[in-house]
Amino acid sequence: MQSTGNISIHAQNIMPIIKKWLYSDKDIFIRELVSNGCDAVTKRKLAQPDADVDYRVTVRADEKAGTLSFTDNGVGMTEEEVEKYINQVAFSGAEEFLKQYGGEGEEHKGGIIGHFGLGFYSAFMVAARVEIDTLSWQPGAQAVRWTSEDGMSYSIAPSGREQVGTTVTLTLAEEEHEFLHAHRVREVLDKYCAFLATPVYLEIAGEEKDGTKEAGKEEAADGKAEAPKPINDTHPLWLKNPSDCTEEEYRAFYTRVFHEFEPPLFWVHLNVDYPFRLQGILYFPKIKQEFGGMMEGPIKLFSGQVFVADNIKEVIPEFLTLLKGVIDCPDLPLNVSRSFLQNDGYVRKLSAYITRKVAERLTGLFNTERENYEKYWNDIHPFIKFGCMKDETFYERMKDALLLKTTDGRALTIQEYLDANREKAENKVFYASDAQIQAAAIALYREQGIDVALLDSPIDVNFVSFLEYKNHDVRYSRVDADLSGLKAESAQEEALDEGKLQAMFRDALDKPDLKVTLESLKNETLPAMVIEEEQMRRFRDMSRFYGGGFAMPSDVHLALNRRCPVIAALNGREADENTLMICRQIYDLAEMARQPLEAEAMGKFIERSHKLLALLMQ
Repeated sequence: MQSTGNISIHAQNIMPIIKKWLYSDKDIFIRELVSNGCDAVTKRKLAQPDADVDYRVTVRADEKAGTLSFTDNGVGMTEEEVEKYINQVAFSGAEEFLKQYGGEGEEHKGGIIGHFGLGFYSAFMVAARVEIDTLSWQPGAQAVRWTSEDGMSYSIAPSGREQVGTTVTLTLAEEEHEFLHAHRVREVLDKYCAFLATPVYLEIAGEEKDGTKEAGKEEAADGKAEAPKPINDTHPLWLKNPSDCTEEEYRAFYTRVFHEFEPPLFWVHLNVDYPFRLQGILYFPKIKQEFGGMMEGPIKLFSGQVFVADNIKEVIPEFLTLLKGVIDCPDLPLNVSRSFLQNDGYVRKLSAYITRKVAERLTGLFNTERENYEKYWNDIHPFIKFGCMKDETFYERMKDALLLKTTDGRALTIQEYLDANREKAENKVFYASDAQIQAAAIALYREQGIDVALLDSPIDVNFVSFLEYKNHDVRYSRVDADLSGLKAESAQEEALDEGKLQAMFRDALDKPDLKVTLESLKNETLPAMVIEEEQMRRFRDMSRFYGGGFAMPSDVHLALNRRCPVIAALNGREADENTLMICRQIYDLAEMARQPLEAEAMGKFIERSHKLLALLMQ
């Protein structure tokens, strides 16, 4: 006997608001309905543990009929259960879901991670009509059909269904027919349901009749169609014991999930049952240096094998999102706000555990496979440095495994560098930010047996200051920032007119306030160096790194090498045009050994070089 009714006096208010909030995320209805089917299967397995059933959830798209259906062979429902779970419990869940969005603005729209909790009523975001056809597993149960066209009123009538389980059929609204296309449905299933515990199959109506290959089917060598294959992997790699996984499996899983064909460097397999349940795999990819080495992973967050979202920073520490991986935490509260997660003690413990395991993997590699660790350093150091600056605990675990790559290709810890150079540069690290441009200054240090570290990544602009903050006893100085280690210890100084040379260079460069000094540098062939104080240069570099809108003044000083024959020759010349041209050339050469010239300055340098060549040939 057919009966009708109204779900709730609030329904007419709830549905339009839900559609508004989730307009850009309406594909979650597929996740919700498939997940409901998987839950029904799990319940039947518990209720009938000895039943011989090929459990599955089938999604079927029928473009001609305009319907998308979700069929499971789980527990099914009686009429009383339909009344209870669809008309009362499920709708109460929708009401609760709406309360989470109890404000206006984008901050509320994006406030609930994954938009979980809407459940069955997500169907009405896209459907003009929803039908539930169900038969309970209980002996003697009568099949029933529930129908609603607006999510507010419904009818229930007996059904002729004979198979235990449930089919939810959506007649899609005209503007939602994109979800009838095979590629679109498969895209959503791959996004949310790729690792559900119950096999999920996709069927496309008409393909099996017109001879085209049905979704999920392969063609055997003899031309016959093989049995359909599920679209999901019901036993993903992260659920296995790490000792049972092979390197080939880890790499294949990485390629499948992230569509990356360049293999990862290494990985860490997370597997813990107490004090919380957590499983997952984090991969260390080759970080693309041309993009500054700071591209996000992603790290995919799952709950009970259901995809939640990428890079949830309230759960996964921000610096870890430079890695790629999957984390499955079935106890994670989902239908809560991001602000709740930020202050939740369980989530903080979870985040701390992940950080600790990553640090343990890295330090273990450093201690037991130092050669491999050094080989990986160029690819992983942006991640490690970013992590040290963002997380104090991570820094404390990693500080003894931080490496300095030297310009001669060696890799030293900070302490190893200090020990190796203690006699000539106590508690000081000399570094270059560009080995080619700063080659002349690097050579001066290496001639004295002082190692020069190469810190040439964008993140090093901040990391050097961070290291000094963490250890006040050790200073970092770029090779062109300090003359103290470059001066000749005892040398017969040329009697040069410092005032004359100062005036000559200031006039040539049109910089009346330029600081010009005469120094005795160890390298006699080097005419001059442009020196900029370390801290001032760092401020300018940081301003540039963060896109500062103002130009900080460059407080540089020109150090002329009195031991160089070129400078000695200038001392005896008059300040004519050719002499001033040589002064400009000396300054530009010194500047180029510090940083690239601006476009206009480079043009003038090239033009001046041609003129000087012409003078030499006369």
